[in-house]
Amino acid sequence: MRVGVLALQGAFIEHEKILKELGCETIQVRKKEQLEEIDGLIIPGGESTTIGKLMEEFELAEGIKKRAKEGMPVFGTCAGLILIANDIFECSQPRLGLMNIVAHRNAFGRQVDSFETDLDVKGLGDQPLRAVFIRAPYIKEAGEGVDVLAMHDDKIVLARQGNIMAAAFHPELTDDTRIHSMFIDLIEESLNSQQSSAK
Repeated sequence: MRVGVLALQGAFIEHEKILKELGCETIQVRKKEQLEEIDGLIIPGGESTTIGKLMEEFELAEGIKKRAKEGMPVFGTCAGLILIANDIFECSQPRLGLMNIVAHRNAFGRQVDSFETDLDVKGLGDQPLRAVFIRAPYIKEAGEGVDVLAMHDDKIVLARQGNIMAAAFHPELTDDTRIHSMFIDLIEESLNSQQSSAK
């Protein structure tokens, strides 16, 4: 299994470190050709407007959409959540439109309003997940097909739709690897499905 981390801007090195701890081969994705070499992609936190513009400039956006449509799992964290949304509340910035959600940018406030909290996450058992929110968005609306996995103050902060996952927080900034493991399980599901279809 090879997992790509979009490495145009933001916290991609931290994601890579956790993936390697979990035994995954990783690749920093900067070229559209690299999208054909990976089994899953993480779009990290950072500045969503900048990442969106760079995706267009490096001709990555169409390739990501194509691979996602083919079933490759994609996981967007913080800025990545904004970029994979179908719609962004009161904003027209570039986005991939991979998930049937409306994202609300910087919805928890500015950098000084960053915080940590414990979340109850569907599918992770009784032990809460410590989550780090930094200029975080949230999912303002979740449409048909979206499975809500965690909420904070009545706001959706973790969700999945098929092969797409989105987190409003930064799972790469704690020692808890369960969210990355959840994404790896999603990739394994995808690979098993492809093998079954090929038979």
